[in-house]
This record gives sequence, C-alpha cells and structure tokens, in this order.
Amino acid sequence: MPELPEVETHVLELDPLLRGRAIRAVTVGWPKTVAEPSLAAFQRQLIHRTFTGCARRAKYMLMHLDQDWTLVVHLRMTGTFRMAAVGQPRPRHAHVVLTLDNGSELRFLDQRKFGRMWLVRDPEPLLADLGPEPFSPRFTGRFLERAMRRRTADIKAVLLDQAVAAGVGNIYADEALFHARIHPRRPARDLTLRECVRLCRGIRRVLRSGIEYRGSFIGTYAPPSGVPGRFQERHMVFRRTGDPCHRCGTAIKRIVVAQRSTHFCPRCQPGATAPAP
Repeated sequence: MPELPEVETHVLELDPLLRGRAIRAVTVGWPKTVAEPSLAAFQRQLIHRTFTGCARRAKYMLMHLDQDWTLVVHLRMTGTFRMAAVGQPRPRHAHVVLTLDNGSELRFLDQRKFGRMWLVRDPEPLLADLGPEPFSPRFTGRFLERAMRRRTADIKAVLLDQAVAAGVGNIYADEALFHARIHPRRPARDLTLRECVRLCRGIRRVLRSGIEYRGSFIGTYAPPSGVPGRFQERHMVFRRTGDPCHRCGTAIKRIVVAQRSTHFCPRCQPGATAPAP
C-alpha cells in the first residue's frame, strides 16, 4: 500500500533518528527480504556502517551510509519500520533488525513478506526505469501528454506505470483523476494537453496533501512513529463507494481497472463507461 506520501513520511520520521547512528549488529529473519547482495555479504557490509541520511525516489527509500553505500528499501504492500529499545520483544514479522550504537533497534516489519532491500554502491541502475519525480520541473502537462500519446490503456492503468508517474499508486491515482475531472477508463491517448495539465496539477495536489497529513491509514499500515496518517479523512473518492461526492452529492462508484479497485464520481468524471480496448 505505501505510496509516495507514505514513503516520504517514513523518510521524514527516520532521518533525524538515524543520521549519525552506527550499526552494531544485523539480524535477518526472512532471507528473501534481502534482494542484493548475498545474505552473508549484506550482513558483513552493514556492520559498522554509519547512517548519513535518508531520502526517497518514487516509492523507494534510500538510506545512505558512509563509504558510499546505500540501503535501498521498497516497502511493497505491508512493509514498515519501527524503532525500539534493545531488549524489547520483537514482533513476529520483524524480518530485518539493525542494532544501533545508541541502544536502539531499527526493525523492518512486513506481514506479507513482499518488502525488499538492496545494499548497493550506486542505486541508479536499480532506479533507472523510473519516470520523473512528480514535484520535479520535468513533470509537466506536456510530459504527460507525450507519455500518453501512444497508450491505448485506460488512464488509471497508465498512471500506475512508474515510468510515467513515479511514486503514484492506487490511492493517489484515484484522487488525482477526481481532481482533474477525468474518468479512470478514458483511453490515455485521448487526453488533451489541457487535461494533462489538469492531471499534473491534480497529482501534485493530492501528493502534497498526502505528505502534509502523513499518508493514508489503510489496513494495518502506519509510519515509523506508529501514529497513523490522516489523509484517508480527506479522500474524495478512494474507498468511498456509495457515499455522496463531496463536490456534487452523486454516489461514488467502484469499478476494476488494471485489476485494481478504482473509485470515481460519475458526474464529476464523465467519460468512458466500458474498458478501453
């Protein structure tokens, strides 16, 4: 579930807690969490490394370490980090634990076990296929118009492509399409430049708000502090099936696009009523 705002919240909360802290021990309970390098090399290289800062690229966390190492983390569906004191009972789903030099532990919890970590010198090859950051100068209506030009798929499906809208997932795609007044089943290639400009603004708007409210509290997800985000209280369409639209009062509908639950207002987002070919 974690998308750009939830990952950004992780970074903002963890950076001041980790910066300058050295790793004294590494425990891995679920080896598949480590995608690169080998498990033995992962543990050996992390010992005595010091965190120099945390950053984000799309849905990836970049946990920078001394000597030019970077621990790249993708939370996937249920991954999250928690800080705890050494000696406190570890949850059953604590799959990677880094013991720090101040008597605390950085614990990676992942109930579904889909989260992955890469310990690399250069993260760029791993991130090479990602599109521009939604807040970067490159992410414009013109960029979206060019990206959509030859795409016959539904616009909702295209927004989930990380080469187009890096960091955007199911929640924020639905919300952005609502703000842009675009039906989620509109064929992407049919969008005009004006609509792409509106969509660019909609994406930035919902992502900024998502970060401001520390993400959406969906299912069991919560950021490292354990304090749930509140953006779900500001959802216009996502998981509001049957509820009245905040803008026009029409009942919110749910359909399936690209095998994902998709929510929209039939009046505010007029358009296609059948899946794009």
